[in-house]
Amino acid sequence: MLQRKAMHNKSNILKQFDVILCRPSHGGNIGSAARAMKTMGLTQLYLVQPKKFPTDESYALAAGANDILDSALIFNSIEEALLKSHIAVGFTARKRELSQPHQNVRRTAKDLIGAATNNKIALVFGNETNGLSNNEIKHCQLLSFIDADKNYSSLNLAQSVQICCHEIRMALDFENTNPINKKQSPQFVTQSQLNGFFLHFEEVLDNIGYLKKIQGERLMQRIRLLFNRTQLDKDEINIMRGIFTEIQKKIK
Repeated sequence: MLQRKAMHNKSNILKQFDVILCRPSHGGNIGSAARAMKTMGLTQLYLVQPKKFPTDESYALAAGANDILDSALIFNSIEEALLKSHIAVGFTARKRELSQPHQNVRRTAKDLIGAATNNKIALVFGNETNGLSNNEIKHCQLLSFIDADKNYSSLNLAQSVQICCHEIRMALDFENTNPINKKQSPQFVTQSQLNGFFLHFEEVLDNIGYLKKIQGERLMQRIRLLFNRTQLDKDEINIMRGIFTEIQKKIK
């Protein structure tokens, strides 16, 4: 009975993780990624601007994970794909300029398990050739990498998905067998709420004429990265937007 309950809890936690493939160019990689997900117990696949999907090759390489392909959701932008996510983790081998924390996938997986109780988490992977774009990166609160050999660190997209999903599953197993110091994360705001916050912030800066004095787009990118590192909750967002509203009233 206890074992069955533990398996049910594991399944519920794993359902909190979504895999997002941005601009995948090969249908076979989509199918292989679906297979990788299913072997680790993850079920929700999001595709952002796939070049070709569905294809015969994607279903052939899914090797029985057809249900994941059948339920995959397709989006026109990373913003749309992340609307209901609370935490977005971008997987990239390169440390970016003005970037978020960039850490090993094993540490990332351990950090995410506690948060998964109350938050939807997006695992974001880039295009096979170019990886994640700067626009996709800016929507992630955290960046993570697979610690591969420096002389040859190239991994197939599906291999990367497999490794990351496996690390999450192993971190969950460790958490379940080591209940001491188990921490439950607060619920953070969704990406949709966070985007509303940034738009409101930008509007206020424009109202006071600040954006005209400097590079507005670069400033907003830095502000987004700053607040992404803090993981705002709903009350904090409401406080900040309340301040913005009062500033706008004073301006008028």
